[in-house]
Amino acid sequence: MTRITIVTDAWYPQVNGVVRSIENTNRELACMGINVSMVTPLDFSSIPCPTYPEIRLSVASFRSVAATIEGTQPSAVHIATEGPLGLAARRWCLKNGMPFSTSYHTRFPEYVAARFPVPIRLLNGFVRWFHNAGNGCMVATASLERELHKLGVKNLLRWSRGIDQTVFHPVALEAKPFDLPRPIFMTVGRVAVEKNLPAFLDLDLPGSKVVIGDGPARADLQRRYPHVLFTGMKTGEDLARAYAQADVFVFPSRTDTFGNTILEALASGVPVAAYPVMGPIDIIEQGSGAGALNEDLRLACLEALTCRREDASRLARRYTWEAASKQFLGNVLKVQGVKALTAR
Repeated sequence: MTRITIVTDAWYPQVNGVVRSIENTNRELACMGINVSMVTPLDFSSIPCPTYPEIRLSVASFRSVAATIEGTQPSAVHIATEGPLGLAARRWCLKNGMPFSTSYHTRFPEYVAARFPVPIRLLNGFVRWFHNAGNGCMVATASLERELHKLGVKNLLRWSRGIDQTVFHPVALEAKPFDLPRPIFMTVGRVAVEKNLPAFLDLDLPGSKVVIGDGPARADLQRRYPHVLFTGMKTGEDLARAYAQADVFVFPSRTDTFGNTILEALASGVPVAAYPVMGPIDIIEQGSGAGALNEDLRLACLEALTCRREDASRLARRYTWEAASKQFLGNVLKVQGVKALTAR
């Protein structure tokens, strides 16, 4: 039996694209009969991440991380993040001659540079050093693949994303959702500096603005934008119902590598407004009618208002976790020198 050990610094109780991608992939791999073990911060002592206390950074010796990995008896190792656990797992794999794959979920240099005065050049060098030690680096989109190729990252492999349309789907619209006037412009995700939320919140738009999610910037933004509804975090059916009541989903981030929330909104029948940057340009196809991309985010929002909800949900149906998880498994097996399974 194939035994995959996934090492990640991002895990519960965090709610973000990394965690959701891994948990959905794990569910599909289990259906394929693949044994998956997780090595996460829950296995070790941890401390709050500076500037972002909701994220816990593992405080563990190399020996304890190595023992945890060895206890899973892996036939393959995948390292999902570049944090303390990822670094320890990288060292263990190299020390033991274990081929391993990595994935690039977050534009790490931009993420760190937004918080600390570290030169981008040094951070780019770290990305090359970290990922080129492995036998394959998984990326979600063609634009990210091009960016990392220019950066000097090798052995790039495609791993797309999916959407659970039994959870996220169109519903009957309420006349006045959240007790706010329409149109409803909504964004969902971490309320943090890298999400570029003021670019959305500063816009002069009709109707109302709603922010769903939590994070270190929430208190400050709520003070600065008292006319905006901040709901806090929502999950499951509560989140799905909220998505479906929006008229436009606004994605102001310029640093995401994909944007799982874009798929959740589309599956809920909500057109998307975003900048024409990595992530949105890979999902919102020109002429699809599912949304609008523009360097003027206000114009994108107003154009998205004219898009049809049916076109948004139609585009989302192209993305399934089953297909994405087979991509992931094929990549892991390729790294181990095993012929990938054919689709059943």
